[in-house]
Amino acid sequence: MSKIEGGNGARHRPRKKIEKSAIRVDLTVEQMRQKISALVDEVAELRKAAEEKNALEELVTQLRDANQNLVIATLDAQTLQDEAEAVNRKQQEYLSMLAHELRNPLGPITTASTMLGKISDASPQLLRLQQIISRQAVHMARLLDDLLDAARINSGKVTLVVQPVMLNEVFDRAIETVQNFLDQHNQKLEICIPVEPIVVSGDPVRLAQIFSNLLINASRFTRDGEEITLSAELVGASVVVKVQDNGVGIPAELLPSIFELFTQGPRPLARSEGGLGIGLNIVRNLVHLHQGTVEAHSDGPNLGSTFMVTLPVFDFAQRPVHVEPDHASLSKNCRVLVVEDNLDAREAMSTFLELEGHTVSVASDGETGFLMALNNPYDVLICDIGLPGMDGIELMLRLHTEGRQKMPFAIALSGYGDALIRTRAKDAGFDHYLVKPADADALLHLLAELNAPVTTDGRAEA
Repeated sequence: MSKIEGGNGARHRPRKKIEKSAIRVDLTVEQMRQKISALVDEVAELRKAAEEKNALEELVTQLRDANQNLVIATLDAQTLQDEAEAVNRKQQEYLSMLAHELRNPLGPITTASTMLGKISDASPQLLRLQQIISRQAVHMARLLDDLLDAARINSGKVTLVVQPVMLNEVFDRAIETVQNFLDQHNQKLEICIPVEPIVVSGDPVRLAQIFSNLLINASRFTRDGEEITLSAELVGASVVVKVQDNGVGIPAELLPSIFELFTQGPRPLARSEGGLGIGLNIVRNLVHLHQGTVEAHSDGPNLGSTFMVTLPVFDFAQRPVHVEPDHASLSKNCRVLVVEDNLDAREAMSTFLELEGHTVSVASDGETGFLMALNNPYDVLICDIGLPGMDGIELMLRLHTEGRQKMPFAIALSGYGDALIRTRAKDAGFDHYLVKPADADALLHLLAELNAPVTTDGRAEA
C-alpha cells in the first residue's frame, strides 16, 4: 500500500512543477510583450526624434540656402544700385553737356533776333521773320530748360530761394512768359484774384514756373480763340489757385498718371507745337517742394480740365520791404569786355551792347581775356565759363589773385545751368550767372546794377 501511495505521490509532484513552469513561461511571455511594447514605443520615439532631427537639418539647410540667397541678392542689389547711380551720373553729365552744346547756338540766335527787332527802319517782312525766329528760339530754350529741370528736380538737385512773395507778382511773371504763346492762338486769359494782397513763401522764379507751365499746358490743349481762366481764392491758411480750360479734357484712365514723367494727353492733330510730357511732372515736384499740393480734374474728353494748386500763405505783416535799385541813372557808356570763344555768340553780343551805347572789347580765349582785364579798367566783364585753355572760373580766380583794387562787374555766361557750376562761379568772384541763351533785357538789367547800393565787400547788391 505504501508503494502505491508512494507511487501516487510521485505522480502528483511533476504536475506541480509543470504548473509552475507554465506560470513562469506566462510571466516571461508577458514580460517579453511589455519589453517588446516598450521597445516599440522607444523605436517610435527614436523614429520621431530622427524625423524631427531630419526636419531640423532640412530647415537648417533651407535657412543656410536662404541666407546665401539673401547675401547674393544683397550683393546683386548693391551692384544694381551702383550701376543705376553710374547710369544716373552719366545721364546728368550727358544732359549737362547737351544743354551746353544746344545753348551755345541758341545764344547768338536769340541775341541776333533781339537786334533785328531793334532796327528802326526794318521792313514788315523782316520784323515778321524776327518774330518767328524769336518765338522758335524761346520755344527751343523752354523745351531744353524743362528737360534739364526734370532731371535736376527728380534727382533732388534743385534748391529753392525761399522768400515772401506777392502772388500777383508771381502771376505777372508767369503771364509774361506765356503771353506770346496765348497770342499765337488768339486765346484770352481771364484772371480772377482777390483784391486784398496774397503773400506766399516760396521761390519767385519757381512759383512762376509752376503757373506758366500750367497755362502753357492749358493753351496747348485748348482750341484757338477760346478762354482760359487763372483764379485764386483764400481758403483758411492756404491759397487755392485754379487754371481752367474748355479744351480736349483728360481721359479718366489718364488722370491717375497725368503728373508722371513723359505722360502726354491727347493732342489735336492741328497743333504743331508739342511738349516732352514733362511740364506737369515739374509742376508737381515744385509744388511739393513748396509744401503744397496739386490736383487735376476733368469730366472727360472735350469737356475741359482744371488744375488746382494749393499753397500755404505767408503772414503779410512779416513781408520785408524790398527796395528796387534805381536803373534810370545808368550810364550808357560802360566799358565792357566780352570773353567768348564762339565767334557768332561773340559778335552778336558785342554788336548788341554797342547798339545799346556801350564801348565793347572782345577776347576769344581765356588767356587773352585775362591779360586784357588785367591791363585795362573795364566796368563790366561778360565771360563765358567753358573757354578753351584757361576757363572763365580760372580767369576770375587769377584776376582776384592779382589783388586789383577795382574789379569789373563780372557776369558769368554759360551753357551749363547746374548748381555746382553756379556755385564755383560765385566762389570764384562772379557777381551774377546767366545761362545761355541770355535774355537781352535780363542782361541790361544786370548792367543797371552798377548803380545799385554797394555792400561792404565792394560788390553791387543783387
